[in-house]
Amino acid sequence: MSERIKFMENFVSDNKQRRHPELLIPASSLEVLKVAVIFGADAVYIGGEVFGLRAKAKNFTLEEMKEGVKFAHEHNVKVYVTANILAHNRDLEGAYEYFEELKDVKPDALIISDPAIFTIAKEVLPDMEIHISTQANNTNYGTFNFWYKQGAKRVVTARELSLEEIKEIRRNIPDDLEIETFVHGAMCISYSGRCLLSSFMAGRDANQGACTHPCRWKYSVVEESRPGQYMPVYENERGTYIFNSKDLCMIEHIKELVESGIDSLKIEGRMKTALYVATVARTYRMALDDYKESEELYKSRLSFYKEEIAKCTYRQYTTGFFFGKPDENTQIYDSNTYIKEYTYLGIIGDEVDRSNIVKDDNVGVLYEIEQRNKFTIREQIELMKPDGTNVEVTVMEIFDEDGNKMESAPHPKQKLLINLGTKLDKYDILRRKEK
Repeated sequence: MSERIKFMENFVSDNKQRRHPELLIPASSLEVLKVAVIFGADAVYIGGEVFGLRAKAKNFTLEEMKEGVKFAHEHNVKVYVTANILAHNRDLEGAYEYFEELKDVKPDALIISDPAIFTIAKEVLPDMEIHISTQANNTNYGTFNFWYKQGAKRVVTARELSLEEIKEIRRNIPDDLEIETFVHGAMCISYSGRCLLSSFMAGRDANQGACTHPCRWKYSVVEESRPGQYMPVYENERGTYIFNSKDLCMIEHIKELVESGIDSLKIEGRMKTALYVATVARTYRMALDDYKESEELYKSRLSFYKEEIAKCTYRQYTTGFFFGKPDENTQIYDSNTYIKEYTYLGIIGDEVDRSNIVKDDNVGVLYEIEQRNKFTIREQIELMKPDGTNVEVTVMEIFDEDGNKMESAPHPKQKLLINLGTKLDKYDILRRKEK
C-alpha cells in the first residue's frame, strides 16, 4: 500500500510539473506586445487588420506582425494570431488571401472559431497549429474531442465552465490536446462572448469584431404589463446572463488552476493599455513562478499579488463560474465605472547621450519616452520594473526632442527626453498613483 501511495504521489507531482501552465497575454499593438514579452508572457495573442474580434484595437499590419513575432521569438515567447470571426459568405475568399500572407509572418498558432475558416486555414497552412476560440462554445469533452479529430492542437474553454467541469474534460480528452482558459479580465455577457446586442442596438456586429459594448450601458428592465416595476436580472442554470459582469480575477486561485490540468492561462484585454498588460502579466508571472517553487511561498505573497493586480483599471472582481454558478451579487457589478488607482505615463525607450541633445555643462544620459498622460517637473511618480520591483522617483528634467527644457509633458504621445535621477532600463513603465 505504501508503494502505491508513493507511486500516486510521484504521478501527481510529475503531472503537476508537466502541466505547469503557459501565461498567455493580449497585445493591441507592437509596443504592447513588447511590453507583454518583457513583463512575463510565455505567449502573446494578437490580431491582424482583418478576421479578428477586436476591430477597434490598433491591431497589427503584416510588417508589424513580422517584427512582433521576431521580437517574441528572440525572447523565447510564442505568438498566436486571432482569426476568430464568425464568417459570412463574403469573408471566405479573403480568408484564403489572408492566410497566404501569414505564411511569411510565421506565427506559432492561429485562433479560430468558424469551421469554414478552420478548413481554409488547414488547406493554406497545413502545418500551422490551430487553437479553437472560446467563440466556438466549447462546453464539453465531446466538443474537445471533435476538434482534436479535425486537427486542432488546443481548445479554449467556454467562460461558463467550472473547474470541476474542466477537470472532467481533462480526464476525457487526449493527453496532447491542450486546454486554454480565460482567468482574468472582462466577462462578455452573452454565451461565451457570442453577442447579438451590438448588432441589434447599434448595427455593429460583435462577432465580426465591431462590438460597441452595449452590455455596459445602463439599463432598467421593465415587464410590459408592469410599468414602473423594475426587476433584477438573474443567470439561469446554464450560465447565460444578460448584462455585463464584474471582471474575472483568479490570482488567488493559482493552485486550483494548475491542478485542474489547464495548459494555458489566458488574460483578456486586446484593447488594453501597456500599463494594464504590464501589471497583469507581471503579477500572474510572479504568482505562477512562486507557486512552481512552493505552495507556501505563493500563499505567503497573496496579499502582494492582490495589491499589485489592483493597480490597473478594473470593474470589481469575481471568480466567475469557476466555483459554481454565481448569483447576481457575485457576478453582476453594482457600478459600471472603472476603478483606476494608477495613471499610465509612458514606457522608457532608448538611452541617449545628454551632450548630443542638451547644450549645458551637465553630463550623463537621458531616456526617450513617448508621453501618454501629463506629468510635471518635481512630481513624484513610480517606476514599474519587469522583475516585480516598484521604485519611487522624482521627475528631475524634461526636454523635447530638440533639447528644449519643459516644465511639464502636456501633449499626449509627445516624444520626450527625461531625467529621473536614476538609471532606467528600456521597457520600464512610468505610472502615477492617483489620490
